[in-house]
Amino acid sequence: MNKTVVISGATKGIGLAIAHAFAKIGFDLAICSRNQDDLDSLVDAFAKNYPTSKVIVFAADLSKVARVKAFAQFVKKSFTKVDVLVNNTGVFISGDILSEPDGTLESQIETNLYSAYYLTRELVGDIPKHGHIFNMASIASLMAYPGGGSYTISKFAMLGFSKVLREELKKQYIKVTSVMPGATWSNSWQGDNLPPYERLMPAEDIASMIVACWQLGPSSVVEDLVVRPQLGDL
Repeated sequence: MNKTVVISGATKGIGLAIAHAFAKIGFDLAICSRNQDDLDSLVDAFAKNYPTSKVIVFAADLSKVARVKAFAQFVKKSFTKVDVLVNNTGVFISGDILSEPDGTLESQIETNLYSAYYLTRELVGDIPKHGHIFNMASIASLMAYPGGGSYTISKFAMLGFSKVLREELKKQYIKVTSVMPGATWSNSWQGDNLPPYERLMPAEDIASMIVACWQLGPSSVVEDLVVRPQLGDL
């Protein structure tokens, strides 16, 4: 029986790279995204590239608690256990605290934090001993950046959530890793005046590090995974 991984927000960027990385080593996957067309394209591609991996998908806006719970129930009906949970759903809205529109903080917290909080609560009972939870925080969880606004607040909170979870689950032998990538190529880098490609990290590098963390023996855990561009942050 294949091991299973649940990845939220996995049709683009880092999430998609993580999905590929786990499929390559024989995992079955449960993936959600807001866009059904993106999910359908993923299913078709993975069926061709990873025929021994089962892939189930669910369209959901995980900023809505009811949809988080619906996704969790969908996973429970399809898989008997969840070996790896990757809380990857997130959105970046640039701005400054004192000038960003009302509702920005709520939007960032609901998507970047509450999605992970509620999905973890729903699925943790299905994670066996030596299972692993990866929470996608950010370099912005460690320091403030100009224009980071409520995004930075949400990612500081995500890191706090992950650290508390680590303490609560250690005696159950469930690993928890906070992932803090720096600037990584994804759909958020669009438009004019883009930096040179080599200035940012490929999403595949973040995915490779996550798999490497999972592959450690049962007595070891990477609590904080920080990966930055060689030339530093942007």
